[in-house]
Amino acid sequence: MPMGVYVQVQGDAMTDTATDNTQVAVEVHPRAIRWMHWFNFPIISVMIWSGLRIYWSFDFTRVPGEFGDNNLIPNVVYEQLDLDRKLAKGLSFHLSFGWLLVINGLAYLAYLAYSREWKHIVPRLGDLKNIPATILHDMGLKKEAPAHGQYNVMQQVAYSTVLVMAAIIVATGFALFKPTQLAWLTNLFGGYERARAIHLLMTFGLLSFFGVHIVQVMRSGFANFWSMVTGYELEDVTPDDHTDDSPGAAEIDATPEEELANV
Repeated sequence: MPMGVYVQVQGDAMTDTATDNTQVAVEVHPRAIRWMHWFNFPIISVMIWSGLRIYWSFDFTRVPGEFGDNNLIPNVVYEQLDLDRKLAKGLSFHLSFGWLLVINGLAYLAYLAYSREWKHIVPRLGDLKNIPATILHDMGLKKEAPAHGQYNVMQQVAYSTVLVMAAIIVATGFALFKPTQLAWLTNLFGGYERARAIHLLMTFGLLSFFGVHIVQVMRSGFANFWSMVTGYELEDVTPDDHTDDSPGAAEIDATPEEELANV
């Protein structure tokens, strides 16, 4: 079902005239976006889990001390998560799932370009001036949010930044995977050790985004989460808001089960 199509799922369907409590399901997340979004969750989880096993073998932040080594990631983390002494397994999972991440990422970028969905997540230069007001609104210090489309400017900045960080992670990953064959790429990041540091730093950046993202989804409520599963959000409408001859929209009787069939 294309973006903008309305499906009546609740209200007075027994009469010809809609009542004041009519709700329509509006598609807000295309199927391709939802599938690739959920594919990324297990892939990135395995990548981080296996990456920690690789990182354990040589922690470049390790500083020897009188009472043991001081690391960016304490040894107790590896021990409690049973990640130490499993370098070979970590490498095999990391390299295998890394290709799945690349394939899913390329498919996502191709879809953004083909469907022009990139316009929803890339902020326009003119909208950047709304960043302070958007932050104040998100912090509860400003009642009204600046006008925006599907995502506000801070969400667009966050999503665009994540795409850039993911691209850097993939690029540094190849630099670490083939440091001799791709020496030009490794040198571009300042050498093997710097590429490794950038790879880890960008991973921490992704983890920070995931934490904020989950908190924001929880604040928005279950309906916002469920829309990424079904693709639809329910909106209240009045009889004047939506008619059968509205351009680009069609109202039909449907059950929630029929709505979920479109997932």
